[in-house]
Amino acid sequence: MSMTSMRQPAVDPKIAAELREKRKRMITQSLAKRHRKEKIFRSLGLSAVVTGLFFVAVLFGSILYKGLPSFWQTSMTIPVYFDPKMIDVGAKPVQRAGESPAKYQERYIDWQTKMGMVDWDSMIVKGMIAKDPSLAGQEDNLRSIYASSEAFRIRDMVFKDTSLIGKKEELKFLAEANVDVWLAGKIDRSLPDDQQQLSPEVRKLVDQLAKKNMLERTFNFNIFTNSDSRSSPASSGLAGAFMGSLFMMLIVIFVAIPIGVASAIYLEEFAKKNILTDIIEVNINNLAAVPSIVFGLLGAAIFVGWMHLPLSAPMVGGLVLSLMTLPTIIITTRAALKAVPPSIRQAAQGLGASNVQTVLHHVLPLALPGILTGAIIGVAQALGETAPLLLIGMSAFVASVPATPLDQSTALPVQIFLWQGNELRNFFEGRTEAAIIVLLVMMIGLNGLAIWLRKKFEVRW
Repeated sequence: MSMTSMRQPAVDPKIAAELREKRKRMITQSLAKRHRKEKIFRSLGLSAVVTGLFFVAVLFGSILYKGLPSFWQTSMTIPVYFDPKMIDVGAKPVQRAGESPAKYQERYIDWQTKMGMVDWDSMIVKGMIAKDPSLAGQEDNLRSIYASSEAFRIRDMVFKDTSLIGKKEELKFLAEANVDVWLAGKIDRSLPDDQQQLSPEVRKLVDQLAKKNMLERTFNFNIFTNSDSRSSPASSGLAGAFMGSLFMMLIVIFVAIPIGVASAIYLEEFAKKNILTDIIEVNINNLAAVPSIVFGLLGAAIFVGWMHLPLSAPMVGGLVLSLMTLPTIIITTRAALKAVPPSIRQAAQGLGASNVQTVLHHVLPLALPGILTGAIIGVAQALGETAPLLLIGMSAFVASVPATPLDQSTALPVQIFLWQGNELRNFFEGRTEAAIIVLLVMMIGLNGLAIWLRKKFEVRW
């Protein structure tokens, strides 16, 4: 076959130009299509982020809008004269020489009984009249203005310091919850009298005192220093719940974190890979997805039912939350250990370091930022749990601040749950939001601590 017959037929330049132009249009259309899809994908991603931030802003805005005003509460400052004629109970008993403890205790209880029978309310009312003489003749209505616990507060002041008898002190008193609701505008003033919590006379008196600035809204520190109260809602606070949460978090830190980190180090660095470790790993991953209420049932059965630990105690709550947090700490610690390059281990072992020395001196310091971050996030997650605590009795009403982890207590999330269901909704709705703010501040603080520790211990390799 000749060379001429093997040549390809010549392509018409016009056709070739059309083909090139067609190919160019196809490439241009393909690029435009890809760029359009990329823009749509970016727009969807940005929209998702903006939408999420919007709802977070709405959530936080709503909480702050309702909660921040609840840190201010209606109160009044009046002079109280501790009249010796009214507090005619004698001097505080002191144990005499040779007197038996039983006899001294009898005299002391008798003195306390007499102190309890003093008309402390009259002292408060007289102080109000002393500040504004025009209030004379309205004693019964004046008793409805301040919180019922305030009479017991000044009684306890005299219990602690009997030198107050015969003196006049300027004291601040909280207004009754319904008075606070009325002045804060949280109740419809146009409602008929039978639907109002305050009588017409008391409402009129409250408005008069507010105009005279005898009743004013001031920052309420009692929400941080008082425990919960049913008899005097106006004086209820978060001190008991805060201490209960603090004790539980300390237990989680000293129980869950050491056990979780040690377990993760063993499984990741020392345990042989076999069917047993595979089963353990699968179960750890499954436990991380178990609903928290299941851990509450487990804690109630083991710690309360079998070990007979005190019901509604931070010790039990802390142990239950430790069980719940363990899988999270183990998983995050193993992830931090895996992130350390194998070359670090190989270099240490090449220089003669044992496995223990390699882990403790080289791998663990490099993994420490991730371990701390995971541990603190686990603790923050435990801080916000409610369901497991309800099953171990921490939803019970506790009017005292716990002194030890074995004392009965409640926790911040449970306190929020209890206040949200209180029948005095107009008053406790804002207080619930205030408690949420306190809880969020603690959780944000813990997460901020995690970020700071990660930056502080971060090592580049």
